[in-house]
Amino acid sequence: MTVEVIVGNLADSVHASALKSLLAEYALDPMGGAAQLAPELLESLPDKLAVRPDYLFVLAVSGDEHVGLVNCFEGFSTFKGKPLINIHDVMVSRRWRGQGIAQQMLRLVEEVAVQRGCCKLTLEVLEGNKTAQRTYLNLGFEGYQLDPEMGRAMFWEKPL
Repeated sequence: MTVEVIVGNLADSVHASALKSLLAEYALDPMGGAAQLAPELLESLPDKLAVRPDYLFVLAVSGDEHVGLVNCFEGFSTFKGKPLINIHDVMVSRRWRGQGIAQQMLRLVEEVAVQRGCCKLTLEVLEGNKTAQRTYLNLGFEGYQLDPEMGRAMFWEKPL
């Protein structure tokens, strides 16, 4: 079956429902943390995201089935003086993996970023997710560094 990749619209109840179901599936995957998201979080998420002007999401659709999702947020590069797109979640439903759907979705994200005048795309990837790393490398992503002597950038967090 063919897969179409589109920019999602949270005002569309079908897209909002797809966001919730795909994120719920992703959360249960080992690459998404292997833990169920709280139902009240999932229910409120489309409304919370819909009011964010920096939010972008892409859906992969096959017939009536939503089979993939990319969540992104616009940021800003102070060194380039231009916006950037941070790719936050990339997921393809298990039975649809290995068909190039993630690449299709990420190409659309790149097209939107170019249209918006962005200077780059950023993302994080788990060390153990070799499949995703290959996908990202094939699309031109690479580890970030300013000076090889200082090493690559690391992604850290501090929960609040």
